[in-house]
Amino acid sequence: MASGAGSGGNGGKGKQPSLAQLRAFAAVAEYLHFRDAAAAIGMSQPALSGAVSALEETLGVQLVERTTRKVLLSPAGERLAVRARAVLDAVGELMEEAEAVRAPFTGVLRLGVIPTVAPYLLPTVLTLVHERYPELDLQVHEEQTSSLLEGLAAGRLDLLLLAVPLGVPGVAELPLFDEDFVLVTPRGHGLGGRAGIPREALRELPLLLLDEGHCLRDQALDICREAGRTQGAPVTTTAAGLSTLVQLVAGGLGVTLLPRTAVKVETDRNDQLVTGYFADPAPSRRVALAMRTGAARQSEFETFAQALREAMRRLPVRVVAGAG
Repeated sequence: MASGAGSGGNGGKGKQPSLAQLRAFAAVAEYLHFRDAAAAIGMSQPALSGAVSALEETLGVQLVERTTRKVLLSPAGERLAVRARAVLDAVGELMEEAEAVRAPFTGVLRLGVIPTVAPYLLPTVLTLVHERYPELDLQVHEEQTSSLLEGLAAGRLDLLLLAVPLGVPGVAELPLFDEDFVLVTPRGHGLGGRAGIPREALRELPLLLLDEGHCLRDQALDICREAGRTQGAPVTTTAAGLSTLVQLVAGGLGVTLLPRTAVKVETDRNDQLVTGYFADPAPSRRVALAMRTGAARQSEFETFAQALREAMRRLPVRVVAGAG
């Protein structure tokens, strides 16, 4: 047997073992009995013995020592049994992953979210996933837009929830909703509590903004430019997050703009803050899901986007009708 296996190894150079051969050998290595191993994997005993012999031929080494009473692993068999089991385990994981791809809303979904969206929309997203997609392993990453786009391009992230338009090649957007910005002022401010505020009111207000890198900062500056704000108007203080920003407003350092979804969370806990509403058409932003163009899970993501639109109808937003 050993010499036959050895000679077969040279002749079989370039051949690779089959999964059936590895499965047969792994069963023999576990049970050390041909009949029991064959029964365990639903194979006839002659077929099992033939598969092990074929594996020895392919590998060019003797894996087992056969006696009339029992089966023993050779030293090479001891070593290669561990490798065979690892290969079979890896193939099993591959099949499980393929099953997850075939069955939507299972497996891992790595969702990137910008900081000016995460605290206000994640409760809705997480509730939807928990109730409708319990088999989905949602992993959330909160980062600024540039970092999210890098992660999407590199395959580190699967889907993004952020403000658009992005205008990035290779990225497809699934719009969810539009939401207005409101003016947040300290109590006693002349515009606090007012409705129908003209955009031109932003021209000379002491506006507080987020730090560089936040898309909301850029959107606010665009709104101000549209209102005719000059470059010299004061933007002297910035903050890393909306919670800090509204505390600065409450302290009398200026005013700021908040998206409607953030207003309740950020203003309810401080009675020194008052909101004012712009005249129509109010300045607004659009929030969407973004994915790689032609993503393998595109159909799944489109279904997810439509489910999110329905779930977000209860929020103070205008869901994008007819999308998806």
